[in-house]
Order: sequence, then structure tokens, then C-alpha cells
Amino acid sequence: MPDTTLPQTALVSDPHAQLAAQLKVQRQRRERLRNAAAYAVLILIALIMLYPFYWTLVTSLEPTGNIYEAKILPTALSLRNYLEVFSGTTVPFWRLILNSVIICILGVTFTTTLATLAAYPLARMRFPGRDLIFYSILILMVLPNEAGLIVNYITTIKLGLLAQTSPLADAARQYLAVVLPGAASIVGLFLLRQAYLGIPQELIEAARIDGARELTIWRRIMLPLASPTIAAFAILEFVAYWNSFLWARVMLPDKNMLPLSAGLLELSGTFSTNSRAVMAGAVITIIPILIVFLLGQKYFMKGLEGAVKG
Repeated sequence: MPDTTLPQTALVSDPHAQLAAQLKVQRQRRERLRNAAAYAVLILIALIMLYPFYWTLVTSLEPTGNIYEAKILPTALSLRNYLEVFSGTTVPFWRLILNSVIICILGVTFTTTLATLAAYPLARMRFPGRDLIFYSILILMVLPNEAGLIVNYITTIKLGLLAQTSPLADAARQYLAVVLPGAASIVGLFLLRQAYLGIPQELIEAARIDGARELTIWRRIMLPLASPTIAAFAILEFVAYWNSFLWARVMLPDKNMLPLSAGLLELSGTFSTNSRAVMAGAVITIIPILIVFLLGQKYFMKGLEGAVKG
């Protein structure tokens, strides 16, 4: 039987092998220290960012005490502030929630539909000036949202969306007044165009050879393959419409038509001596966003990754 211990003995006695092993151990130790330092910094940043939300939750659960004092644990627990939000105020809190739901449904539907339609010709159809049109639209991203506030306001008035005729028609028009100015999303156009560019051109050419029209190609090929990016964009738009504040406060004359985030300002006036109820309203506003992100986290990450790769 051959002796197999000789190479190992020679390896141990080899100074170069010992030096390589020591360098490997030192490199692994430095890597672990770098990882530990990186995790420590990330944890510290996460705690700094999450503490305001935690402080809001703790304050909303306390019945009494100093709300401006930094704390880790609540002195007492009570749901009284949440009950007052729903029943102890003249602000129709349930109506504010309904307004936010309707605005989000309309906004996400309009914005996603327009983005998926507009991105297709800019990605897959050939016509003169296609890239110039896309980059001209993309340049508008540098402008703040407030830059178009006056123009959107005048346009909304000219369209008669704030006219007073009947309660049902007035409500429908005011919902549209909140949704329509943000229906054309440049971010969505960019994300969907990148996702469409990642789809093989051979599939589109094969469909055209089979006689499929452009809308059929868009509906049966582009939409299914770009569905992760569409889902990610829909989540972003849901958060944007759910948190819509400035435009709703400017446009809507009826306080009963305000979305939840804008209606919190009315809670602040109503609860001038009970700021904890305002904190409770803020917590209620945050909960749907957290639920949507938790349920759609996989699609959100996959969609953004696909758009970036595209």
C-alpha cells in the first residue's frame, strides 16, 4: 500500500505553503472584520431611520405623558387614541380612508396603463425621432413636481373638474382632479421601456410574421414578460398616491374629499390638545404601505432588477 502521508508532510514543512496558509487566514480575518464593521454601520443607520416611526407608535399607544421625550418603551399602553381617531372627532376618518382607496385604485390603474402603452412604441417601434422624444421626456425628470403646480391647477379648472353640479358627479370629478395630473409618469415610462428592451426581438418578429398587430403583441407578449416590472411600478405608484398631500390640499375645496395623508392636517386642528391622536392617525396611514411592501416585496425587487438589466 503506497504511503500517502509524505506529500502532506512535505506540504507542512514547505515554508511557502505555510506562508500562503497564514496569508489566507489573515485575509479571512480582515474580511470578517470588514463585514462586521459594514453590518454595524448598516444597523446603526437602520436604527436612526426607524426610530421616528417607532417613537410615533409608542406615543400613539400612551394615554398620557410628555410626547417630546425620547423613549424606548411606553410608560403605559392604551388604545384610547385610536378610538378617538375613529369616533371622537368631527373629521370623517372612515371617509378619508375611502377617499385614499379610491384615489389609489384610479391613480394606479391610469398611471400603469399609460406607462405600459407609451413605453412600447418608444422601445420596440421604429420611427424618426424616437430616441429624441424619449430623452426629451426624460429630461423633464430634473424638474420638481411643484414646477407644474400652477399649470396643472389652471388646466384642472379649465377642464371643469371642480364644477359643482350634483354630489355624486362632484365627487367623481374631484377624484379625477387629484389623479389626472400625475397619470403620466416619466419614471414608469423609463422602467417599462427598459423592461421591454430586455425582451428578445425574435419573439416580436415571429408574432409580426404570424400577422399579429402591435396591440396584440403588446397585450400577449410584452405585458406578461414585463409583469414583474409592472408590479414594481404599481407598488411605487400606490405609495405615491396614498401619500399624496400637497396637490390634494391645493385642489380639493371639500374637506370630506381629502385623502388620508392630507386629512391628518385636519386631525391636527381637531386634536389641538391631544397630539397622541394625530400620532395614531399617522400610524394608521403607514400600515397599508407596510402591508403592500411586505406582500409585493418579491415582485418589487425582481421588477426593478429586470428593469435595470434591461
